Amino acid sequence: MSQNSSLWKKIRSAFREVHLWAGLISGLVVIAVCLSGTIYVYNSEIREWASSEKFFIEEAGQALPLDEVKNKVEGQLGGQITSVFVMDDGDRTLQIGHLKEGEKGRGTTYYVNPYTAEIIGDNSEKTAADEFMGYMFSLHRWLLIDKIEEPILESMGNRDLGRLINGIATSLFLLGVITGIVVWVPQKAKSWRQGLKIKWNANWKRVNHDLHNTLAFYSLFILFVMAATGLFWSFEWYREGWQKTWDTYSPPRDGGGRGQRGGGPSEEQEAKESIPVLDFSLDQALAKVNETLDYDGNVRISLPSSGDDEISATKYQTGFFARSGSDQVTLDQASLEVNKTTLFTDMSFRQQVGRSVKSLHTGEIFGPFTKFLWFLGCLIATSLPITGTLIWLNKKKKKPSRNRRNAKQKVAQAA
Repeated sequence: MSQNSSLWKKIRSAFREVHLWAGLISGLVVIAVCLSGTIYVYNSEIREWASSEKFFIEEAGQALPLDEVKNKVEGQLGGQITSVFVMDDGDRTLQIGHLKEGEKGRGTTYYVNPYTAEIIGDNSEKTAADEFMGYMFSLHRWLLIDKIEEPILESMGNRDLGRLINGIATSLFLLGVITGIVVWVPQKAKSWRQGLKIKWNANWKRVNHDLHNTLAFYSLFILFVMAATGLFWSFEWYREGWQKTWDTYSPPRDGGGRGQRGGGPSEEQEAKESIPVLDFSLDQALAKVNETLDYDGNVRISLPSSGDDEISATKYQTGFFARSGSDQVTLDQASLEVNKTTLFTDMSFRQQVGRSVKSLHTGEIFGPFTKFLWFLGCLIATSLPITGTLIWLNKKKKKPSRNRRNAKQKVAQAA
């Protein structure tokens, strides 16, 4: 029994050392990443609150048909409508994607009143909140290093450097989470309950110690998920390993990357673009999508750019406990019949996890409910390097005083 106890103490001591130095080395980066992540959890809500006039309107009876809205918007802007995003709430604007004549890429998103077809604004208008959240994203992903114009290292770009530092710190944080549970386990089983509560009436050192241990324990699962998924954006080998593990990996296409980068469209693409899009009804397409996916939710319809392309639509649930995975439907242009339906729930568990990496990282996996839990978890993660460093400093102060006390006792005994 004593041998097992001695072995456990050695194991726990080794894990404590790893936990300590992993936390000390990564502390400042973890604070920056987690603080910005805490704020960025509510990125959409903050942006919409700051520009509420673009996202929210007063309900005014029956909304106009989508076809009428599309015709009016095209009449004002010209060019081509590429997508229509219809939200489940009646007090939300339509979000309409638009490409100017000859324009490539994503184009511009316009916010349109569904009751009047009035264009209220577009996503090119940057508010102070947009700028602030942009900096929070940069801090969270690249530690603001991408904002430096001159390259810091010749061997890599500033974004890659920021991503590397972030990835190393996140790896150390993940190691700290794993070793922390071993450090937390009480030496005596009967004292485990003490590790689940904070002794608020104790001195500040004990309160700080309890805050570090207890809050970390309660948020352990969230901290592990955030760190394990965060590495997805830091290392290419990790991203590829994640995709292969969760059965979502697609090998790179010929020509490098996961799609064509640079260069013009292929002959096949040019041929498709020359075929005009059929004149179909957006309202009927939306009705078909809602009939196929019979639940309340938001729908994005991507309009085809060629007569050979299908109409693509995605829909996802709304509500306090709504899951994040979206369902997809493709429709034939001529008949608006359903060609294919891809339901998130029909995927294997591995694929559901693999395709939910962003939702798992941001806490959107089950709607506002888990977003709030992730917000609290990220807030706790921000505090851990601070409380952990204070614990270490307090212990360093104790050792000299104990050594002096032992020395005095030896002198007194010798006398």
